Amino acid sequence: MKDFGLILNNHSLKATPQRLEMLSIVDHIGHVSIDGLYSKLKTKFENISLATIYKNVNSMVESKLLFEVKIPNAKSVYEIVKDDHSHLVCKSCNAVIDIKVNMDSMVNDISFEYNFAVDRTDFILSGLCSGCRD
Repeated sequence: MKDFGLILNNHSLKATPQRLEMLSIVDHIGHVSIDGLYSKLKTKFENISLATIYKNVNSMVESKLLFEVKIPNAKSVYEIVKDDHSHLVCKSCNAVIDIKVNMDSMVNDISFEYNFAVDRTDFILSGLCSGCRD
């Protein structure tokens, strides 16, 4: 089991019960929207507000503990920061799947051609997952 209290402290964030539960939910689900977090947290913290969730998620994004995955034509989802990766998004069930894509050649070509220092690549492929295609 991950020590989310230590993880929060390492990111200069106080380990509150709400934050600990938020991280547990994100870790368990993998990618979760603010609405998804709200519905899960409401079962344990009935008085928690949507504003509190936004505030805490924003703090965790700013401290580089959570990463916002901006999904085209949909609400963003959040994940615990990990190694660079890309995403597959199902247009039917909204599943978000982590994938490894070697972007080195493309980044090098673009950096050279446009004299641009790329420091992050956000690559999202959308389509239908195997479950929704069947």
